[in-house]
Amino acid sequence: MSLVRTVYDRFGVLIHEIAKFGIVGAFNAVLDIALFNVLHFQVGIGPLTSKTLAVTVAATSSYFMNRHWSFAHRARTGIRREYVLFIILSGIGLGIALTCLGFTRYVLGRTDPLSLNIAANVVGLVLGTLWRFWSFKRWVFLPATDPDLPSPVEAAITTTT
Repeated sequence: MSLVRTVYDRFGVLIHEIAKFGIVGAFNAVLDIALFNVLHFQVGIGPLTSKTLAVTVAATSSYFMNRHWSFAHRARTGIRREYVLFIILSGIGLGIALTCLGFTRYVLGRTDPLSLNIAANVVGLVLGTLWRFWSFKRWVFLPATDPDLPSPVEAAITTTT
């Protein structure tokens, strides 16, 4: 039993981050998938455009949920800096999903809803999620002890000037 406690003590923060990120991700995945399907199969917008619009809405929702819940314990480096990086890194995640979707649609020639949803919303979503979790922790939601962060004194000076 002490081994389990030791592991939990060592990785507890990471376990909580993964769990919260997963809940936020699940919510926004449902939002993304629903928007993609409505935009493409009901409204008639092209698959890549539909996926781009769906991911943009879901990524914006995800940013605020992650900032204020999943990574709330991490340093605040400014919404402008965080959001710009978040969008850039989410764009790379979108590129991963679009590559999977585009390959399925334009290389394999599959146009049925099941194939397109598996490509975009299973394979692309899983690969993109792995990328986003790693990159957000690395560049967006920095640890409070990150050496690249300004000291409290520097932060106070820049916020008052």
